[in-house]
Amino acid sequence: MLNYNFYDMLCPKLQMIVRYGVLAALKDDTRMAASLLRMHFHDCFVNGCDGSLLLDDTKDFKGEKNAFPNRNSIRGYEVIDKIKGDVEKACPSTVSCVDILTLAAKEAVVQSGGNPWPVLLGRRDGLTASEKAANEQIPSPFEPLENITAKFAANGLDFKDVVVLSGAHTLGFAQCFTFKRRLFNFKGSGNPDPTLDSSLLSSLRTTCPNVDSSNTKLAPLDSTSSMFDNAFYKNLMSNAGLLESDQALMGDQRSAAMVNSYSNYPYLFNKDFGESMTKLGNIGVLTGQVGEIRKKCGFVN
Repeated sequence: MLNYNFYDMLCPKLQMIVRYGVLAALKDDTRMAASLLRMHFHDCFVNGCDGSLLLDDTKDFKGEKNAFPNRNSIRGYEVIDKIKGDVEKACPSTVSCVDILTLAAKEAVVQSGGNPWPVLLGRRDGLTASEKAANEQIPSPFEPLENITAKFAANGLDFKDVVVLSGAHTLGFAQCFTFKRRLFNFKGSGNPDPTLDSSLLSSLRTTCPNVDSSNTKLAPLDSTSSMFDNAFYKNLMSNAGLLESDQALMGDQRSAAMVNSYSNYPYLFNKDFGESMTKLGNIGVLTGQVGEIRKKCGFVN
């Protein structure tokens, strides 16, 4: 069983080591907050929160690092490796990579202005990874809301969790290829997405001109991309969501009502975000004697 005090005796300095590790990373690069949060999400959505995303390919399996949703996109492996190294010095072979990633995701939110939530600990690291599962199970920005909701449901997360965890897009940037069809040729119409705010459209066309060479350029996911706040929902209310899958939350009455609430009540969003993150962090966890405590996060012992 996971519990809040799992490492209190075994590794009392753990939370402090993670906090300073994330602090150092954000000092170098504020975008890293979003990257760490996303890494935790992509780990948990593929066969549970087991640190499988962190594993390099071996002769026995193709890992998740090169799956389509992660390749040239997931960042922060070196941040987790650095924290793991510091934790190993303090408490050898004690703390799993997946628990470090789970704590780092919370720290990323808190250090960007979000509210803390208590993190359950005691997860163990998995022994394998799956590129195929990552390609199939991670939600895509091109999918309709019902497909994304189904992928959440497969992991025991409900419709409210979809709306709340989409709010993680209050942090960070997206590459142009993830939203470019909204700017020029939406669903084959030859026109931009009619729901996209016109002034945002013109600024995005400047950032992401209609040529392949702009595919990896970056645009902020909300108007305050390094602050954890409720601006994401305010932007959706004015048709200024960046990703189709985010703006789609306004196309369903149930989610639109929640977006409206969160745009008006930031404390409600913060509270619900912590609750949904706790559910996310509990997906398919390995405990007891199952799995292992990896010495290095990229390799099974």
